[in-house]
Amino acid sequence: MSPVEKRRMCPQCRAFITTDDKICPYCNAPVGAKAVDRRAPSDALGGLIPQARFTTIVLMLINTGLFIATLLYTSRTTGQNTFDPSMRALFDFGAKEPQAILAGQWWRFITAGFLHGGILHILMNMWVLFDLGAQTEEAYGTSRFLAIYLISTVTGYIASFYGSSALSIGASAGIFGLIGAMIAFGIRERSSYGATMKSFYVRWAVYGLIMGFLLPFVDNYAHLGGLAGGFALGYVAGTPRVSGPLERVWQGVAIAAVAITGYAFYDMAMFLMHQQ
Repeated sequence: MSPVEKRRMCPQCRAFITTDDKICPYCNAPVGAKAVDRRAPSDALGGLIPQARFTTIVLMLINTGLFIATLLYTSRTTGQNTFDPSMRALFDFGAKEPQAILAGQWWRFITAGFLHGGILHILMNMWVLFDLGAQTEEAYGTSRFLAIYLISTVTGYIASFYGSSALSIGASAGIFGLIGAMIAFGIRERSSYGATMKSFYVRWAVYGLIMGFLLPFVDNYAHLGGLAGGFALGYVAGTPRVSGPLERVWQGVAIAAVAITGYAFYDMAMFLMHQQ
């Protein structure tokens, strides 16, 4: 278990405590199980999805479902069975492509973040998202986590739109957004724990960007845009409180982000139908 997973917040005073604490050492309030651990198994598809990673795994399932759909589309349009979607499949399913965006296909700023170019590409991204998503949701709560992931995907592909004319896809824009948010989390938490968090995720960001420069066909513009967007959102958002108007604001932001994402996929589906 990573150091991040051993930490949680006291629901009363919001200080950082360990998962082993039964009473907060700062405010002496009794500390029960985490919300994700109190969730009934029926809330997580009969226990099939680990509760602490429910939102993260829903995102992973969407990515995986679209990857399978692009493979089937590739097979139908080319007659070849492969683990690498064709360029046509990626374009038709909503890859970032500047000329198409200039023609009005705005949804590509969103749908591009849920597509992958091959089996190794999606396995790598989903492996990182599996741990990083749970850690970010634990720190920020579900509403902020969803808002950060979805909005930083957009900021990543906006940066890619201006920085690169190439077709681009991948969840790494949103993943770098989560890294940026966790760096902001470490900066805002003015303690030795916060300093450790900041150092840990800064290293993640640096290693990821270096790999992007060394490996071919990696869109570092999307990575940088996602990182910047996630950092800004994380710094502004702060950590969740038990209740209050600010929590309702972030719930509204998350709902809006999910709704716009859903509408983007609707427009993508309409475009795909016209391509048939």
